[in-house]
Amino acid sequence: MINECISCKVNIANEKGAAKFLCPNCSKYEIIRCKSCREIVAKYSCPECKFTGPN
Repeated sequence: MINECISCKVNIANEKGAAKFLCPNCSKYEIIRCKSCREIVAKYSCPECKFTGPN
């Protein structure tokens, strides 16, 4: 199982403030975001449907 941020590729194992959620567009891919990328609102793209967030 991969536990890395989709934006910066940092390992988020045991990181407070990290988030995991299904793609809001297709619900087929689990998006993983580290605390830092969430705070700076770094862009991500779903590999399944190419949805780009955050909006």
